[in-house]
Amino acid sequence: MNTSLPPYRTSAFSAGEHTAIASGTSRTPHTRRALSVGAFAAVALALSACAPGAGAGGGDSSAETAGDSATAESTDGADAAEPVNAAQRDSRAEVPTLTPRVVLSHDGGLVTLDGETGEVVHEEELDGFLRLNNAGDGQHVMVSNGDQFEVYNSGIDAQGHGDHFHYYESDPGLSGIEFAAPYAGHVVVHHGLTTLFGDGDGSIQTFTSEHLKDGQPRTESTATDDPHHGVALQLIDGTLLTTQGTEEGRNTVQVKSTGDNGEVLAETTDCTGVHGEAAAAPNENGDVVVLGCEDGPVIYRDGEFHKVAAENEYQRTGNLAGSEDSSVMLGDLKTDAEAEFERPTQVALIDTLTDSLQTVDLGSSYWFRSLARGPEGEALVLTYDGELNVIDEETGEITAEIPAIEPWEEKEEWQQPGPIVKVADSMAYVTDAENQQLVVIDLESGEVAHEFDLEVTPVEMAVVTGHPEAPEHEEGAAAAEHEEEATEEEGHEGHDH
Repeated sequence: MNTSLPPYRTSAFSAGEHTAIASGTSRTPHTRRALSVGAFAAVALALSACAPGAGAGGGDSSAETAGDSATAESTDGADAAEPVNAAQRDSRAEVPTLTPRVVLSHDGGLVTLDGETGEVVHEEELDGFLRLNNAGDGQHVMVSNGDQFEVYNSGIDAQGHGDHFHYYESDPGLSGIEFAAPYAGHVVVHHGLTTLFGDGDGSIQTFTSEHLKDGQPRTESTATDDPHHGVALQLIDGTLLTTQGTEEGRNTVQVKSTGDNGEVLAETTDCTGVHGEAAAAPNENGDVVVLGCEDGPVIYRDGEFHKVAAENEYQRTGNLAGSEDSSVMLGDLKTDAEAEFERPTQVALIDTLTDSLQTVDLGSSYWFRSLARGPEGEALVLTYDGELNVIDEETGEITAEIPAIEPWEEKEEWQQPGPIVKVADSMAYVTDAENQQLVVIDLESGEVAHEFDLEVTPVEMAVVTGHPEAPEHEEGAAAAEHEEEATEEEGHEGHDH
C-alpha cells in the first residue's frame, strides 16, 4: 500500500461500506463533567478473545468475501452528504502544548482523562464490551465493538512542521468513522499504516493512519481463505503478513503480495495455535516480526520464517510486546497444556537475531494485559504482587521492581476488569481495577508520579500523546531525501515548503 494514497471523506453510513448503528445503541457524549456510573446500563460481556463466532456478523463488510485473496480498494464516497468529523474539525484550535490523554473503557462507555492532572475531559455512553487500541496517528483510538471498529477522537494532535511541532485540541468523542468487521478483532499499527482484522469473515482492511484526521480513509481490503481468530499487517515492502486458519484450528502464517493475484511469497505451517504478533527492530532487509505459537514462536526475517525451538512439547507464547528499538521480543510463557487456568510466573525473551528464547522467572504471576515495553526497549511486566518489573531485555536481569498497585489476581473470565499497563514516552500508566485507580510511573526515576481516583472500573485502556505511535520508518524518509537530493543535482529545483 502506498502511504501517500490520498484520503477521501464520506458519511459514516455510506451504503455498502459501513454498518449503521444498531437501533437502541446508546452513545451520549458529556464533556468535563462528573461521572455518573449509576446512569449506565449493565452490559453482558459476551465477546470471546480467542474463539470467534460462527463467521456471520451484522452488516456488509467493506472487505472481500473470505476465500478471495485479491486486494480491493474501497470505493469513493463522493455522494456523501457531509464530511465525517465536521464538528470536531470546526472545534480544532491551536494550543501551546499538549498533555497525554488516557482513554478507558468500562461497563457503560468510555471516559477520557488528562494524563497529567487526572481531570475527566470527556465521557461517552456506549453499550457493549469495548476493546481499545491506538489507531496509529496519535490522536484517535480504535474501539472494537461487536461487528465494527469505531474511531474515537481523543482531541489532541501534534503536527510536525520542519524541525518543530504545532499542537491542536478539538472536541473529543466518537468521530463517526466506522469500519464494518464481523467479530472485530486485532488492530495493528506499523510503518504509518493501520490494519484491522475481522474474525467473523477473515476481512483485512489497511489504511494510512494519518488519514483518519481527514475523515473516512481510503482502504485496501482483502480476506483470508477462511474466517478465524487471526491477525495481519502490511510490511515495509508493501507485502501483507497474515495468519490463515479456521474456527477449528490455525497453524499457518503467510506473506503475500498485495496485487490482484495475492501470490504467496513465504509461508510456514509450523505455528500451532498461532495467536498475536509484534514487530521487533527491523534489519537491513526489512521487517522482523514475531508470531506466538503453542510450540515455540516463529520469526519472519529476511523474507523467510524461522522457528524458535521449544524446550517442551507445549510452550505457548500467545501475547507479545515488541519494541522497534530492540531485537528482543517480550512474550508470555505457558507450559501446562492440561491446566484449565494456568497462572505462569515466567516470561519469554525471544532473540530475533539468533532465533532463541530465554526465560525469566518473576516469582509472581501475571496476565496478558501485564506486558509492555519501556522507552529504551526494556521489558515491563506487572505481577500479582502489584510490582512493575523492569527487565533488561538483553540479559534477562530484573533491574527494578517498582511498587505500582495493590496485590491482585487474575479472574477466570478474561473479560472481567483487571490491571492494564500502557507506556507513552517515559511514563507507564497502570490501572488498578479493584481499587478504581490510575497510577502513573516515571520510568526514568522509577517513582510513582501520579495517582488518580476513578469513578469507573476500567476494562481496557489506550494512551495517546498526539504523536503517531508507529510512523513511517526513518530509513524510508532518508531514502526519499536522498532521492530528492539526487533529483536536485540533475537540475530540478527543490520544493519551497
